[in-house]
Amino acid sequence: MACTQIFQSHTSSLRPSSGHHRRSFSLIVRCTTTSTTNNQQLITSQQELHKKATSFSAKYVPFSSICTNTPTQESYSLDEVVYRSSSGGLLDVQHDLEALKQFDGKYWKALFDSRVGTTKWPYGSGVWSKKEWVLPGISDDDIVSAFEGNTNLFWAERFGKKFLGMNDLWVKHCGISHTGSFKDLGMTVLVSQVNRLRKLGQPLSGVGCASTGDTSAALSAYCASANIPSFVFLPSNKISMAQLVQPIANGAFVLSLDTDFDGCMKLIREVTTDLPIYLANSLNSLRLEGQKTAAIEILQQFDWEVPDWVIIPGGNLGNIYAFYKGFKMCQELGLIDRIPRLVCAQSANANPLYLYYKSGWKNFKPVKAETTFASAIQIGDPVSIDRAVFAIKNSNGLVAEATEEEIMDAMAKADSTGMFTCPHTGVALTALMKLRDEGVIGINDKTVVVSTAHGLKFTQSKIEYHSKSIKDMACQFANPPVDVKAEYGAVMDVLKKFLVKKL
Repeated sequence: MACTQIFQSHTSSLRPSSGHHRRSFSLIVRCTTTSTTNNQQLITSQQELHKKATSFSAKYVPFSSICTNTPTQESYSLDEVVYRSSSGGLLDVQHDLEALKQFDGKYWKALFDSRVGTTKWPYGSGVWSKKEWVLPGISDDDIVSAFEGNTNLFWAERFGKKFLGMNDLWVKHCGISHTGSFKDLGMTVLVSQVNRLRKLGQPLSGVGCASTGDTSAALSAYCASANIPSFVFLPSNKISMAQLVQPIANGAFVLSLDTDFDGCMKLIREVTTDLPIYLANSLNSLRLEGQKTAAIEILQQFDWEVPDWVIIPGGNLGNIYAFYKGFKMCQELGLIDRIPRLVCAQSANANPLYLYYKSGWKNFKPVKAETTFASAIQIGDPVSIDRAVFAIKNSNGLVAEATEEEIMDAMAKADSTGMFTCPHTGVALTALMKLRDEGVIGINDKTVVVSTAHGLKFTQSKIEYHSKSIKDMACQFANPPVDVKAEYGAVMDVLKKFLVKKL
């Protein structure tokens, strides 16, 4: 009988409400002790899988055929440079599920779990440990990876109990990745495919993107690793300095443009039409294949138990669909029997999906995105609007929004319990707090908030909040330093006053 031990980097915590142990994961390393017979069966199955690997395949199909669940004759090889269907609609990567169903859910679980934490190329990556489900036709030699993924899923015990009365709140910290955001998950796939295409003789001079920060950081890093030129279009004075310096340091050709993200996106689409530069924005569905692995990781980290809710910040809206796709693929291939309800959280200053949702899905209209601390989701005309609507509808999901003050207050609350969050996580946490107040999310619902970037990229916003220098914002949870004379008596007076307040 198999005995699975899970080694954790954090101490197990006791969940008082149920008596069950809750674990905080940074990286799961599974050591499976089996009988000789069971072990041999697993090895034999793995050998059989690799022999049949050539039967696994994927192709581009119109997203409209996915939405309507109708067969289509239109499809494209992943080795073609194509971003839109013949009608101008979105494309989606469609896997041959019948080939994958040659192996049952138990097998896929065992295979994926056996690869976590290893150094075997390329399977130690959180993305490429699911290679058969991501980009099955690519050679291992063409893969460009920094062993991204395998990010923390931790129990946000104090925040959940103090501010929400929740016992089962978790944060998936996708910002603990190579360049500090979840964008690495998609970029390793896209740049790997470009690397393959260039080796096949495709005349691609480089890869380009419009970005509000994190996409450009991921693109430039992976392109630099593969010695592929990268081109970045950024809206001037609208991203943090920490985000701006990343593509510069990685050698990207950076254009700072006097427009917003939507203006940058329009220009990069025009440029990539006329020049042999591969488009790296999430209009390109390859990115979503990498991003969907975060959903599979969550299931792995819960020992394949499905959470009730997953809350995801949304800007260009590819990520909400990627999470849906990851969960749905696990359901279709027999790893789980249901999918969680998904919540897309938007800034009130850039909320086209929220407005569309509140209208009952009638008459979508792009908005002029206003400045928001959650700069990576400051997008008024999202490319993946149709993908997001599909994901929300098919997961019985919801859409919520957060004002600037709510974002910063939520971030400060989270940080006060030991986190160090980005503003986008503040958007998701605000959505969670509102849904708890409304009674939509229950006290014992297993809930995951997706943190999309590292807080160190947004220190300036934290400085402004804690110094109470943000115009028209109370900054009620600010914790500024206290100026004190360097004298024992003065220091003691201040400390005593503080301690009296705490008692």
